[in-house]
Amino acid sequence: MEGITLTGVLAEAAGEFPSQRALSVPGKIELTHARLRDLIDSAAAHLVSSGVRPADVVALTFPNTVELVIMFLAVIRARAVAAPLNPAYTQEEFEFYLTDSEAKVLITNSEGNAAAASAAAKLQIPHSTAALPDPAGPVQISLPHRPDSIADSVSAIINEPADVALFLHTSGTTSRPKGVPLTQQNLAASVNNIRSVYRLTETDSTVIVLPLFHVHGLLAGLLSSLASGAAVVLPASGRFSASTFWSDMRAADATWYTAVPTIHQILLDRHFTRPEPDYPKLRFIRSCSASLAPAILARLEEAFGAPVLEAYAMTEASHLMSSNPLPEDGPHKPGSVGRPVGQEMAVLDEEGARQTAHVPGEVCIRGPNVTKGYKNNPEANESAFKFEWFHTGDVGFMDSDGYLHLVGRIKELINRGGEKISPIEVDAVLLSHPDVALAVAFGVPDDKFGEEINCAVIPREGAKLEEEEVLRYCRKNLAAFKVPKKVFITESLPKTATGKIQRRIVAEHFVALQASKAGA
Repeated sequence: MEGITLTGVLAEAAGEFPSQRALSVPGKIELTHARLRDLIDSAAAHLVSSGVRPADVVALTFPNTVELVIMFLAVIRARAVAAPLNPAYTQEEFEFYLTDSEAKVLITNSEGNAAAASAAAKLQIPHSTAALPDPAGPVQISLPHRPDSIADSVSAIINEPADVALFLHTSGTTSRPKGVPLTQQNLAASVNNIRSVYRLTETDSTVIVLPLFHVHGLLAGLLSSLASGAAVVLPASGRFSASTFWSDMRAADATWYTAVPTIHQILLDRHFTRPEPDYPKLRFIRSCSASLAPAILARLEEAFGAPVLEAYAMTEASHLMSSNPLPEDGPHKPGSVGRPVGQEMAVLDEEGARQTAHVPGEVCIRGPNVTKGYKNNPEANESAFKFEWFHTGDVGFMDSDGYLHLVGRIKELINRGGEKISPIEVDAVLLSHPDVALAVAFGVPDDKFGEEINCAVIPREGAKLEEEEVLRYCRKNLAAFKVPKKVFITESLPKTATGKIQRRIVAEHFVALQASKAGA
């Protein structure tokens, strides 16, 4: 995969499938691959004529819109670095991300974003808008440019594999977020890995339900589809909506979708309370970004009639690391995140030696999709790249078939009096209870054992679930030392912007809740 670029892969697809549908918003706009390519090239030419130079960081904050897709790819085409940001950030958060990425310009939609604009103004970063009022184009970009040069072709711009194309931040589970630069080659390698394992072709279509400021939706949903000559639908609201999802999927002739477990659960809950008259015939459903309990996987397959393939990914790997295969390529195993895809993977002990099958250790990877290192963070790089491998921070083991099973984040394993407990294992038992919709186990400080297990549970709609019933079920299905000491029955769980449930945040929330009740 040496020498490949994302822009090259996308150009090849647009050349091969010019008249096929590429990008659409129901009832609003539909673009072919050729039209999308022209809009991207035109916007890239505008950026260059406005003074955007190779390696300049361009921050983008939009809902999931056509303009975001075009501007993201135009920035990369111009050899600049795209830094997509969550539109829901506060001004202080925007200030951090704009500063840390060293952004040269901020681009938003024409409606703007007050918090982002204020942050940019405070940092003296130019703020521009981008809008596509007419599908024929071009994109209206408010950056001043030299009118005589706007028609100049971008064909003279050569994108290099080593060009940094995307700058994202890790979610910062245990510390401040770390900046992750990803190159054209990183992105192209990952896109090709995703296309390969799911056999994506020009006959496929999907609806994007995840934010495009995150690698899951961006790489797995959007870019892998465009690189395959396939079609992508963006919801008209600019975000996931359970009420319109299946109608969008039917209208798009969708063949698959990818989502985080919380979205799968929302769709399941809706299915049980307000089922659709019919569901599209899907090749597969993909789940990633958090552990999917086997019980939920089984319910999804039964409800929607498609194999559910759980995968394993992270920002530093340009998303995909391993995945369960399609049925024609092998079994998909509930509770496993599948086999490595397009990269080397090893489970190592603390001295860097490979562990044998079924023996846990740290999951490590290397390959053309993996970042070369965090930005301006030598300390993090030193610990992340030991023994010539990238260390994921996850504990897992390989089974005898080469499938990876995750035990948990190293920092999230619960150490109860010396016994290491996997919160993922406790989650799986909780979620197998027929009246449990969502559940998360987490460690809390304990005077006697150092750490103790608690859990938070959301009951299924209409179910009457008591703490004692949850504990009884756990005692029946878990070793005594793994049974939670406290069960919080709740209606909601704190989530990140991408729908992830992070144990640290959940733990902090319920520990604070318990403390406030004790002090009341």
